[in-house]
Amino acid sequence: MARCGLATPDRAMCRTPIRLALLALILVPLAAAGQTRVVARGISGVATVKGASLYYEMRGEGKPVVLIHGGGLDRRMWDEQFERFSRAYKVIRYDVRGWGKSSEASAPFSSVGDLRGLLEALGVGRVSIVGLSLGGRIALDFALTYPAMVNALVVCGPGLSGFQWSEDETTRLAAIAEAAKTKGPSESAELWLKDPYLAPAMESPALAPRLRQLVMDNLRAFSGPEVPETVPDPPAAARLSEIRAPTLVIVGSRDVPDIQKIADLIVTGVAGAKKTVISGAGHLVNMEKPAAFDLAVLTFLGEPRVRKSEPG
Repeated sequence: MARCGLATPDRAMCRTPIRLALLALILVPLAAAGQTRVVARGISGVATVKGASLYYEMRGEGKPVVLIHGGGLDRRMWDEQFERFSRAYKVIRYDVRGWGKSSEASAPFSSVGDLRGLLEALGVGRVSIVGLSLGGRIALDFALTYPAMVNALVVCGPGLSGFQWSEDETTRLAAIAEAAKTKGPSESAELWLKDPYLAPAMESPALAPRLRQLVMDNLRAFSGPEVPETVPDPPAAARLSEIRAPTLVIVGSRDVPDIQKIADLIVTGVAGAKKTVISGAGHLVNMEKPAAFDLAVLTFLGEPRVRKSEPG
């Protein structure tokens, strides 16, 4: 789609997917990051980065971990992980340009450049990155562009810049994009919720209302203007062997075939990369199977001892 979906077709220039992440003790300089406000045991704020306003939330202490959401959703897809991971790490989650509370893309932009700018505004250096789908694609591109800033990568049901998507994938998502033009963004969103990417998660009576709300809150993704996003050239698909950061690939056993193929390409292409398959999960593996997901990520990152002041 024009916005490329949760992990959908990346090209040299594309609009982000589907027209288709207790800083009470360390305050971020307001001049650099814009207005901030204290939230429960953390802060939230808006950073002005390369002409965009990027909304972020930060919580916890320790080594920084960045959570990057999938397309069609926003930072709230990480609610469980934001709480759990912040017991051991400084966790940053943000809305990618065009999603959630961040500003719409109105000119060509780079998600990689946005992430670099956000980290600079927050005074954060090396990070571990956990990205799902669109977020996984951004994480891989960031690791290739700024390798000195990445401690570790966890890519979940990841997209991959330069990947040749299947005809079934492109046809199905093109139909959702067309529905946005002919029937309106709400109809397009309904089709997206029924798509194989989201269908497994929508089977859960507990998760379905939350997921529907996330998608409906991001309806502009289905009807916004065409704005190109730049990705590395050559793209990541041709450069996986250059990634040196320790890498974990997580994929749900029920995720779509193209994503399964991408996962295998990354495991084969990145030296030392590890793969975890979470049984019964679809594309939104962190939301569908949070306990298994959290265990896999925290084990990989080497979770430090949880602070005694935090609940167990």
